[in-house]
Amino acid sequence: MLDRRLIREQPDRVRRSLARRQLPVSVVDDLLALDADWRTAITAIDAAKAERNQISAEFAKAKGQPPEALARLRERSNELGERIATQERSAEALDQRLNELLAHVPNILADDVPDGADSSANQLVRSSGDPPAFSFTAKPHWEIGERLGILDFERGVRIARSRFTVIKGEGARLNRALINFFLERNTTAGFMEIAPPLLVNRETVEATGHLSKFSDAMFSLDDGSLFLSPTSEVQLVNLHRGEILENDELPKRYTAYTANFRQEAGAAGKDTRGLIRQHQFEKVELVALAQPQESAALHELIVRQAESLLQALELPYRVMLLSSGDTGFASQKTYDLEVWLPGQNAYREISSCSNTGDFQARRAGIRFRPAPKAKPEFVHTLNGSALAVGRTLVAVLENYQEEDGSVRIPRILQPYMGGTERIG
Repeated sequence: MLDRRLIREQPDRVRRSLARRQLPVSVVDDLLALDADWRTAITAIDAAKAERNQISAEFAKAKGQPPEALARLRERSNELGERIATQERSAEALDQRLNELLAHVPNILADDVPDGADSSANQLVRSSGDPPAFSFTAKPHWEIGERLGILDFERGVRIARSRFTVIKGEGARLNRALINFFLERNTTAGFMEIAPPLLVNRETVEATGHLSKFSDAMFSLDDGSLFLSPTSEVQLVNLHRGEILENDELPKRYTAYTANFRQEAGAAGKDTRGLIRQHQFEKVELVALAQPQESAALHELIVRQAESLLQALELPYRVMLLSSGDTGFASQKTYDLEVWLPGQNAYREISSCSNTGDFQARRAGIRFRPAPKAKPEFVHTLNGSALAVGRTLVAVLENYQEEDGSVRIPRILQPYMGGTERIG
């Protein structure tokens, strides 16, 4: 959530960011008008309370005066009490409307985010590795997996519905090897492992902005009080909701493996086959809480950590800086890591690493004290996938496929699979 003072003092900055996101800017005028009405109401309340306090002081001095004088003071005090109650209700309603409107205003974009309407304006930052050259026509992962008997899409639909998959045998073992490898590498790099609940309450998803971003995409219980988490970023950020951290506690760095759930699984007719877009998918996530001056460097560190996993797996990938029109609701700046998929002859997203500034922390009430007895300030929160497990499984199957239909196991994963070198 944006700071009201920022909107009040720098409205043009907010307008520019909205325009860069290809969003209407009229909401800024609506926010300013509501904020002005709210501040007027608060001023009136303060003035009425001051007058009532003055009358209370006069009561103390009025002992021995005629009853009529005391009655007038009492009547005036009662009038002020009624006026204050009415004005407080009005101010509370204005405050609620202001917060509701603010909840749907996205984060301010970083200055170095490239302008553009959509992903076509994303900028290449760097690339690593060359796409493999096959002497045969590369197959997509769903053909590879079905032929090897490790991906069962039909039974996934039978058990649940479309976009659910059963992973079997050596495929399930490879999937587990990826999870263990990611977690081990992330914890070795200084990220504390967390095993969070998969169900989260409304306050938790509101705090990270996901109720605005994924409101139509989340699976919820019938009464709407609990949601299946769309990403463990939600749980990890909320570990410190409502807390004031000490300066020497920062940065906080966490990693978690979870299953994640989203009802919306991509555009109609897109990625209808395979594991790319599933209602249930697995990720190993990275989240950090940091001082504002540390967040830019920590953002780059998270990107490099995710890259290191792809490098160890010897998978070709590239790093893209997202354009203004493609940057997510809560993010100031986002890098996407895209892995090469031979079966699709394309790079596809496998990790998204974002700096959200104090946007989530302001919603979640996560602050730190820069020095003993200093006024608390909001932390910055950062997140990134390291990595999306299903998409990494896809990348391994397609990049390590052999002409006979078998799949080689990346060297770094073989110890996690009891020395297995190939699925055939």
